[in-house]
Amino acid sequence: MSTPDRPKQLLPLSEGTESLLVETLDRARALAPAHRIRVLAGADLARTLRDAVPALTEEAFLVESRVRGTAPVLVWAAWHLGRLDPDAVLVSLHADHHIRPTERFVEVVAAAVEVASREDVLVTVGARPDRPETGYGYIQPGPALASGALPAFRVEAFHEKPDRETAARYVGEGFLWNTGIFVWRPEVLLREVREGSAELADVLPLLDAGDVEAFFDAAPVCTVDVAVLEKSSNVAVVPATFDWDDVGSWPSLCRTRQADAEGNVTVGEAHILDGTDNVTYAEDGAIVLWGVSDLVVVKTGGVTLVLPRERAPRLKELLERLPESLREGSP
Repeated sequence: MSTPDRPKQLLPLSEGTESLLVETLDRARALAPAHRIRVLAGADLARTLRDAVPALTEEAFLVESRVRGTAPVLVWAAWHLGRLDPDAVLVSLHADHHIRPTERFVEVVAAAVEVASREDVLVTVGARPDRPETGYGYIQPGPALASGALPAFRVEAFHEKPDRETAARYVGEGFLWNTGIFVWRPEVLLREVREGSAELADVLPLLDAGDVEAFFDAAPVCTVDVAVLEKSSNVAVVPATFDWDDVGSWPSLCRTRQADAEGNVTVGEAHILDGTDNVTYAEDGAIVLWGVSDLVVVKTGGVTLVLPRERAPRLKELLERLPESLREGSP
């Protein structure tokens, strides 16, 4: 479904009819006025995203000259916005999350902002697992911090995506999912970069010289989790009280949309007879299934994808083996 002209963030993949991006911006507006919201995006997506949310001004978009991953762009955002408002606290939200209800989300982020304002720490929000998920990273909470509106803990360690047995152990030991929702003061992030992330610290002088394009040219491709958070001893976590899911694969629709009595989840027109636990997405036309179960069927743009649900998390393996013409417009 995701194509260069219409990336995943612009698709209605959560429970409503709005795109993931619009839902994320609605949550952002619940936290701060519109003039304090920024959209970080690569140049290849910026125009498409601008067209999708015309209510945002041109200055709301911070456009990467080269896409280098979450670490360089968040460092740039901290450097840039810290100069606009030295007292700012930045909240970083991904545009492909399912979060409900908004009221609890606002409460948790407000608590994380309070921790980031009070302590010299980088703050992340951790979701409480309801299953041994192998597709997410985990956070191991450590000692509790001084009490605030909600509990907060030092982060003992980050753990990458585990196998199922390890994931079950993590859940049993009270680990949290790493949501990728981050809260920090600009100077704290930049300090942690200078002290613990040599590959990014080496290119920070380019920002200080005002050469943003050279910064992105020289910056390594890396995530903020690996390049900064996992190397820092100054990270805290606030456990979420809201429902959270990463809309990262077709089966995730089963957790964000209502299933019928047979466990089938459908978006668009679908007719399923004698079938159970299927996921269908019809952007145009109709899908008809008879006597089959545990399938993902996607129909869009002249391409139809059919695969067992158990293989859905491995979709990238399939895309790598398809002709480029199909990859550009494939499900």
